[in-house]
Amino acid sequence: MKLNLFWHRKGSNRMKSFFVTGTDTAVGKTVVTAALISLARARGIDAVPMKPVQSGCESRNGDLYAPDLIFILDINGIEASPEESHLMCPCTLELPCSPHLAAERAGREIETGPIVESYHRLAERHEMIIVEGAGGLLVPVNAKIMMIDLIKMLNLPVILVARPGLGTLNHTLLSLRELRRQNIAVTGVAFCETEPAAGDYIEEDNKKTVARLGNVTILGTLPHIADMDSLRHASARFRQIAEENFPNVKILWGE
Repeated sequence: MKLNLFWHRKGSNRMKSFFVTGTDTAVGKTVVTAALISLARARGIDAVPMKPVQSGCESRNGDLYAPDLIFILDINGIEASPEESHLMCPCTLELPCSPHLAAERAGREIETGPIVESYHRLAERHEMIIVEGAGGLLVPVNAKIMMIDLIKMLNLPVILVARPGLGTLNHTLLSLRELRRQNIAVTGVAFCETEPAAGDYIEEDNKKTVARLGNVTILGTLPHIADMDSLRHASARFRQIAEENFPNVKILWGE
């Protein structure tokens, strides 16, 4: 059955959700997701995160907690009930590796049905869901499904997160090509400084080249933040950083 793009209406606002994926692991997807939610909520949009699959979870009193989801909730001052927390992260895995392998080692297989159901239940309650994937597009979710297949199941437009430095051209343009080959809409590319920025001509040209050859909007570049935990409960400061560095994010809400 084909799943239609889920549109939400609350008051006079008509919003759609997005899937944040990356060119690789550890490219800044979580920080970018947190920033987008911060900017949406500053505009009065009821935006919440979803992390469908989280490996590398922390064990607390016999339960697994998703660190990426907790970070996004904390930095945006969002309090989620246990039920909503489960909908936001329906699949938690302990080992810090590819989801399919973490599940296999735990004697499980990740099922996509509960993930899709969780997304739609969240979408019934909130205006905008910003879904953060795991790893890159071709990371296996289980023996048959890759992350890009989950994107297609949810039928969401993509925001691609990439590093701005040397080596990003190949990774970013390949990811954009694969998304378009599979007829997945791309809203834009968000660069994220995962290390102190070189700030040189290479990075500046990379952004221009990705925009030109990838035929895509560059939302902006989130700078490297040395002590991210210092902003964990400083939502106003984090929002200011996002506002200053994502000048084109307005296309997400049709401005």
